[in-house]
Amino acid sequence: MKILAFLLCIVSISCTAQDLVQTANDFLLSLNAKEKYAAIYPIESEERFNWHFVPCERKGACFRNFNEDQRKKALAFLRASYSEQGYNKATSIMGLENVLREIEGRTTTDVYRDPLNYYITIFGTPSKTASWAWRIEGHHVAINLTFSNNEIVSSTPSFFGSNPAIVPAGPEKGKEILKAETDLGLALINSLEDQKKKKAVISDVALPEIVSFNKRKAEALTPLGISYTELNEAQQNLLIKLLNVYVKNYQFGFANKLMDKIKTAGINNLSFAWAGTFTAGTGTYYRIQGPMLLIEYDNTQSNSNHVHATLRDLTNDFAEDILNEHYLKDHK
Repeated sequence: MKILAFLLCIVSISCTAQDLVQTANDFLLSLNAKEKYAAIYPIESEERFNWHFVPCERKGACFRNFNEDQRKKALAFLRASYSEQGYNKATSIMGLENVLREIEGRTTTDVYRDPLNYYITIFGTPSKTASWAWRIEGHHVAINLTFSNNEIVSSTPSFFGSNPAIVPAGPEKGKEILKAETDLGLALINSLEDQKKKKAVISDVALPEIVSFNKRKAEALTPLGISYTELNEAQQNLLIKLLNVYVKNYQFGFANKLMDKIKTAGINNLSFAWAGTFTAGTGTYYRIQGPMLLIEYDNTQSNSNHVHATLRDLTNDFAEDILNEHYLKDHK
């Protein structure tokens, strides 16, 4: 539990006023030559699109190999890039690996379920003017952030998962990291009158996984379910509240930009689709979709106690549109 205590301690770090480039370079300066070689790729590298949220072989510099100072600097980097809400979710999910290790009867030396089995990769050179990106990834956390002119220009693909969704026993019994994502989805579907619910439900059985999975480019999904305009005011407010749970994981400046982008594409163009039952602890799936947005939530695995939740920008995952424009301009 020493590792879990370390992660919980780091949650209290406050880096909201720190410069993103500075925190990135502080982290890089703490690495030795071998670690830098593992961590740094060109911004144009295809590795930038090689993302996943299950246990698998990963590129980058691993938390397991860091000393305490390096871990602090790595998490300070994450804290500067994400909101307090998003940062707390990410580090809590990392710490949950200890719980999963106990549930599965693994030894304390097991590295398959390990809160330090997470990797940081930086693409390009952290700069206040040039474009660059970074990724933190491991089991159930996949964060991809792209920067230009010292600002976040893309925060997707973004994935949070929780296994178990609700800790069943032990010192952390009852802990539910993605509680808001679960409760508000259920509240919205159960607020719908029969005819509206019939329109929203796309399947009586929950989909077995988020449909977009780890695709390089997410695509709009069908059926759409029920549109925002078909909801009453209270139901619309619930949908926006649920949407904000995902958007507000990001640094506040970028969260506002992302919400502005969603509004520009049209709040009235949002839709909500549901699959599965309408009670907690049973198989459930939902998605919120708009012209540039796809949010998916799924809770079916491990006897419906295993959540996957993702946000994709259908127009700008990995900031491809912005970077393509940049490359064309430079080429000319």
